[in-house]
Amino acid sequence: MITSSTGTDPAVGGFRDVPTTTLADLLGRAHVMDIGIRPLWGPVPRVAGPAFTVRCPPGDNLMLHAAIHRAAPGTVIVVESGDLDYALAGGNVCAVAQRRGVAAFVADGLIRDLGEVRDAGFPVFARGIIPIPGAKSAVTPLNERVRCGGVEVEAGDVVVADEEGVVTVPAARAGEILTAARARLAKEATQTLDDWETSHRARIDALLSEAGHEDKA
Repeated sequence: MITSSTGTDPAVGGFRDVPTTTLADLLGRAHVMDIGIRPLWGPVPRVAGPAFTVRCPPGDNLMLHAAIHRAAPGTVIVVESGDLDYALAGGNVCAVAQRRGVAAFVADGLIRDLGEVRDAGFPVFARGIIPIPGAKSAVTPLNERVRCGGVEVEAGDVVVADEEGVVTVPAARAGEILTAARARLAKEATQTLDDWETSHRARIDALLSEAGHEDKA
């Protein structure tokens, strides 16, 4: 069954001010997509939005093409595919998604027409590019759990992506994580490099000492 998306939570916009590095520190490896999911042009702006999830079997892109007409403005379309032989989308699909207010594509697969996508400034995080498009025949449900870049993503989870990578925040923890991230960033903003170096050296020296390391004279 094909479902329509709902509106986005205005609070999600707060994640656009939070680097993925900060979120990765708070959430851990299980919420960070692998290094293959990367921005396809740069410098790319940081994007954040609730996930609109899509599953495309290898060689087929029908449901991503369906999703651009159903995803609400501000959402990040997240695609499970794993296909490295055919493109999931091209310049026109990205242009229509952008015109409809979609924040970005995060796709475990490939796109084409990169020059058009780059010129339009539409953020795409994916595994790469290939010039040949996939077929359009496989119908799968939208907004169900998918796996993208090794991470399980539920519809509505907050997806944050920038030049460092892609991190997902479970919807149920979004408020908690945003508060913690803002607190961490505020603390870091008041810390000088000298303060950081002093704290860092003390921590490293303590870890070395606990492990029995001794500096040689």
